[in-house]
Formats: sequence, structure tokens, C-alpha cells
Amino acid sequence: MPENKFPVLKTATHFTMTTLVDNYTDVLLDDGKFVKRCPRVRKDGKRMSPLLAEHGLSFLFEIEGDFEKHLIMMDFGLSNIAVPNNISALEMGIDNVETFIISHGHHDHIGSVKEVLNAIPEPKEVIVHPDAFIEERMHIFPDGTHVPIPSLKRKQFEPLGCPIVEIITPHILANGHMATITNIPRVTDFEKGMPTAYFKVGNEIYKDDIHDDQGIVVNVKGKGLVIVTGCGHSGIINTVLYAQEITGVKEIFAVIGGFHLSGSFFDPIIATTIEEMKKFSPAVLVPTHCTGWKAMIAFEREFPDAFILNSVGAKIVLE
Repeated sequence: MPENKFPVLKTATHFTMTTLVDNYTDVLLDDGKFVKRCPRVRKDGKRMSPLLAEHGLSFLFEIEGDFEKHLIMMDFGLSNIAVPNNISALEMGIDNVETFIISHGHHDHIGSVKEVLNAIPEPKEVIVHPDAFIEERMHIFPDGTHVPIPSLKRKQFEPLGCPIVEIITPHILANGHMATITNIPRVTDFEKGMPTAYFKVGNEIYKDDIHDDQGIVVNVKGKGLVIVTGCGHSGIINTVLYAQEITGVKEIFAVIGGFHLSGSFFDPIIATTIEEMKKFSPAVLVPTHCTGWKAMIAFEREFPDAFILNSVGAKIVLE
């Protein structure tokens, strides 16, 4: 492993991730060793309000050190409805969120930016890669069809007062207990990104390698790294490898998030991805969002003890 030139990541004693929105909801799922499902009744005995799922993602992270606790939120879902609804239904206080992260500028991760940031009592910083602001993103399919990808706009933040912190290298958060995984090197030979992704500048169209793709990493004391992605457009194996590189920590405790293996283009690399993931031997594996049904089933089959089916409102508790 290369010499680690990144600041040493402080170890966390506890890491909890609450899913504010994902593609799947199921109130009948049971708790497990590392997961606590949303209760069906509130403290007053009344039924919980319905939780909404959508093709989007939003996570709330609680990171604890020996004498401190931090709250960080990543992503805002697809619509401007689901995340605010679920925050209210789950009675999740976000007033103490100290930092917001946008994993990348695609529409299924930024839908409720305005609603969420308007609801907090004072402006908080928003961490984002500058490429998240590429304006004219699109899919170009083999038949020539162009489908716009709604993207992030700087003007969205102007009335909110939240400072934008643009980063192009890994960035320390939570008083040293968390880092972003940013500008992820593409080193594997099979993770080639999203083939239909392009963007337009003026009259020119360019291939979009989605360099704004980023995730986060936490080092849980005595267990190893917890890695969380948004969509994993850089490749989930590339992401884990880079987390190991920047932290200097080899042990992998948990890999969580979108692995972007959905669709016929990605079917051929599911088996290879699984074989490479086995080399990390994660104790917890939580594929979400854009991982895709075929890949989810394959991961469950190959990682029967580590696999967790994620759902809206679920808490992944790692300590």
C-alpha cells in the first residue's frame, strides 16, 4: 500500500447510518445484528406515518468518538417530498447537522436541497465537488435518444445562505472522524462508469466520467473502515481501494451504498465485482439504490452473513 500522506483519521467508537430515503421500503423486515428497522408505532403508541421510497438516496450519519458526537447528512433524494416527509415521520432532528455532503450532482441525490436547507435554523456548509455543477448533463442511448439529467445549480444555494465548500481532494469532517472519498482513481479494468452519460458545453458534447462521484469513510475502533457511497459511479471496488489508500487502513468493516450495477450494461461485471469484494471480507455489506435487483440477489447469495437488505428508515449500527 502506498505511503499515506492524508491526515490520520481518528477512530470512531460508534457509527450509525439512518436511511432517509432509498428505493425500497418494507415495514415487515426484522432487526438484525447490525440493523434496526423503523418501529411500527411511535412513543405515544400511535402508528408511524408512512415512509416514502423513491429512486433516490439520502443518509444521516451519527459518528461518535470517545468524548464527542457528530451529525452529518449526505444527499437529498429524488423529489422534494420524500426526504422531508421521512425526516418528519421518523422524528429525526436535523437541526444539529453540522455538514451536508452531496455525493454527486445527479437529480436523484439533490431533490430536496431547498426544502431541507431551508428547514435548518442556521446555514451549514455543503461539501460538493465542483463538477456537480456541470449544467447540461444527459443520457445518450445507443438509438440516439437524448434524455436530460437534471443537475445541481449554484443559484439553488443563493437564497439559502449555506456556504458551498468545493473540494477536489479527500476532505476531513467531524473533527477528524470522517473523510470524503473524492476524485476516486479508476484503477480496475472492469469498472468503466456509466456508458450513456454525457454533458454539453456550448455546441460540444463530451463523455461524462462523473468525476464528482464521492463517498465517505469512517474508521471504527477495532473493526476497520466503513465506506459509504452515493452511486459509486467510480466503481465500488475502486472506491474501497481508494479508501484504503488515503487512510492507510487495510481492514474493511462495512461497505454501504449504491454500487451502480443495475441494467444490462453492468450485468457482465456483477460476478467480477463480487469476486473482488470477497478479497475485502466485509463483515457488513449493504447495497442500496442503484445496485440493481440482479446484483442485490447475487450479493445476498455470496455474502449470506454480511448482506443486509436496506430499507427506508433502517438504522445500520456499527460499533
